[in-house]
Amino acid sequence: MLSPEELERYARHIVLRDVGGPGQAALGRARVLVIGAGGLGAPVLLYLAAAGVGTLGVIDDDVVSLSNLQRQVIHATPDVGRPKIDSAAHTIGRLNPHVKFAGHAERLTAVNAMNVISNYDIVADGSDNFATRYLVSDACYFAKKPLVTAAVGTFDGTLTTVRAHERGKDGQPNPTYRCLFPEAPPPGTVPACAEAGILGALAGVLGSMMALEVIREIVGFGEGLVGRLLMMDALAMRFETLSYAWDETNPLSGKNPSIRDLSAHR
Repeated sequence: MLSPEELERYARHIVLRDVGGPGQAALGRARVLVIGAGGLGAPVLLYLAAAGVGTLGVIDDDVVSLSNLQRQVIHATPDVGRPKIDSAAHTIGRLNPHVKFAGHAERLTAVNAMNVISNYDIVADGSDNFATRYLVSDACYFAKKPLVTAAVGTFDGTLTTVRAHERGKDGQPNPTYRCLFPEAPPPGTVPACAEAGILGALAGVLGSMMALEVIREIVGFGEGLVGRLLMMDALAMRFETLSYAWDETNPLSGKNPSIRDLSAHR
C-alpha cells in the first residue's frame, strides 16, 4: 500500500492510464541495477529514484573528478574525490527517501557479475567500454535478466533492450547483444571520452531514455526496444530505429553456442 505521502509524490504517474496504482506498485517492488554512476548512469539513477523504483543498485569503483561534473549530474562540486556510489547514495536519499540504495564499490568482473546481477530484476548498462558491455550482456543472458543498454559518442547515441533469455511472438529466440554487435571494434579505433569529448546534455538525453525504457519494462506498457536499436544523431537532431533479429550463428544463444559461461571474460 502506498502511504498518503507516496500517493501525492507519484500522483502524476497514478493518473496515467497506462501506469496507475498497479504500475506504481510494480515500480515500488522493482530492483534495478545500474552499471556505472557516470554520464548515462547519473540521469538513469535520478529518474528511476524520482519514479519510485523500490531498490536501486549501482556498481562503480570510481571517485568523482572535476571533469565528471560537465555531464554526471548526480554529483556536485563538493563531491570531488568522493566515491561515486557514496555521492549517488546521498543525492538519491535527498531526492526520494522511499528508495532503498545498494552500492557496490567494485568493478564488475567475470568473477562477481553473476552474484551481483542475480539480486536484481533488470539491469541498465551505462558503462563506457565494449569489454564491460559484452560482459554485462552475457551475464544477463545466463542470469535470465532483461537488459537496457546504451552508448554515447561525440554527437551520437544508441539505445536498445535485450531479453535474449526469452522468445518472441514468432517463437524464435530474442536477439542477443552479440546478434547486434558480433564483435567489438579493434582496440584504439573508438576514442575514449577523454580524448574525443562528449556533450553533457547528450548523455542526459540518452540516460533519461534509458530510464524511460526501464520504467516501461517494469510497468509493461507500449512497444519496447527488444530487437530494435534506437539511434540518435545530435548534429541533425534526428532519431532512427534499426530492427535486428536473432542470429543463429551467434556464439551465445545460437544453434551451436561456444560461450557457455563467463570464463571467456577472465
